[in-house]
Amino acid sequence: MAQEAAEQADRKRERTAVWGKRKRYRVKGIPGVQDRFFDTSEDAKQWLATAKTDSKRGEFVDPRDGEISLAEYIEEHWWPSRTDEPSTAAPMRSRIWNHIIPLLGEVALRDVDASALRTCKPELLSRVEESTAEVIWIHLTTIFNAAVDDKRLLKNPCKVHRTVKPPKRTQKKAKAWQRGTVDSVRAVLQERYRFAVDLGLGLGLRQGEAFGLDVDDFDLEAEVVHVRRQLRWDSKGRPYFCLPKGGKTRDVPLSLTLALRAREHFRRFPSVECTLPWRNPETPTTALEARQRKPIAVRLVLSSSQGKRINYRTWNERSWKPALVAAGVLKAVGEKVQHYGGRTRRNPIFELSREDMFHVLRHTYASVQLEAGESIVSLSEWLGHSSPKITLDHYAYFMPGAGKHGLAAMDAWLTQDQQRKVSEKSLATPWITSLTVNPQIIGLIKSAERVKVKYKETSRGGLAVNVIEC
Repeated sequence: MAQEAAEQADRKRERTAVWGKRKRYRVKGIPGVQDRFFDTSEDAKQWLATAKTDSKRGEFVDPRDGEISLAEYIEEHWWPSRTDEPSTAAPMRSRIWNHIIPLLGEVALRDVDASALRTCKPELLSRVEESTAEVIWIHLTTIFNAAVDDKRLLKNPCKVHRTVKPPKRTQKKAKAWQRGTVDSVRAVLQERYRFAVDLGLGLGLRQGEAFGLDVDDFDLEAEVVHVRRQLRWDSKGRPYFCLPKGGKTRDVPLSLTLALRAREHFRRFPSVECTLPWRNPETPTTALEARQRKPIAVRLVLSSSQGKRINYRTWNERSWKPALVAAGVLKAVGEKVQHYGGRTRRNPIFELSREDMFHVLRHTYASVQLEAGESIVSLSEWLGHSSPKITLDHYAYFMPGAGKHGLAAMDAWLTQDQQRKVSEKSLATPWITSLTVNPQIIGLIKSAERVKVKYKETSRGGLAVNVIEC
């Protein structure tokens, strides 16, 4: 007996620190699903049935995968998989790390519900303008879409909660300059930079596209300009060439006057050759990246007075904004004093006016084209928009007579309605005076005045017509 008791004691399991703390029932054996423990067998069976059904449909999401915090998911999973261009990646990263992560970063993915979003939205609007908040919300929605695809969430909380509306910017009409404003700004710019105004106004180019133009992009005989690239900078201030916005090249018609100005500019200010990386200024780490980022040489149409490529920040602050002040478009509101060694530099501080930056010339180009009656489809192609709808959304109010055609048509209708006198008995009476037929036909037509027609709907939805001669 003693020996048997000893053997039983040896076989007896030793109680560990987690004894009595674990759940008793375990579900396992589902492909791709981790084992899960439950307190009761009923809970285990119910979860097993649901998990099997969702797995067959491809809709199963393990709630434990959503326990990861939003910040951890962004930093370790979502952001490293992005392949955005440097000019896009830098501002996106800034918005996410400065706003989304501080506001929601500590919350687990599965815990981001309507309440969390309702709390986040007003805090976000207290940090940034509505236009920026709208973009940040789009980033947040994109992140949750990726979490759904990664099987960490069943649904995107930004889309399923109807009580939380995304921030929306106040719709503003695009501003276009009058001829006098354009001429005034152009006149006070340095002579070598006046052609930049011509490019923005005459071709509808974006600033980076104008600064990245090559002499060979001008086909003066065919009267067209090939927009093939733009000059951009990454977050570290390194320049590079890349495709125009949206990765879409285009051809823009060249007017005769602009062609003459182009020839004169080429003669007075010869092009400057500039060699920069393509798409990304980072040092390539693979052979593929080396091919993709291979530097290209461009004979720049626009260059600085030092014979170098134009830096957009320097150009905006030292050339464009002072010209706007001189033309009466902007005002200087202060002065910034900087000391460099023994030298002192004083730079004016200008009032904020984003709508009067270089892009206003592109809006003016669109307004001139539409007021001339140009096709929306053609203008959309010349501007490089992805669809004519975008052009309409931005510039529909520039179209001549917008809203007036309908008013004129209504006035004409109401005027005719007052002047029109038609017999209630017959619609044939007005025809009689305009017909030159024999008396018998005229008599038949006149007899129609004594005819009354009654209409009655049948049980099958048809129409029964009764003609009663009076």
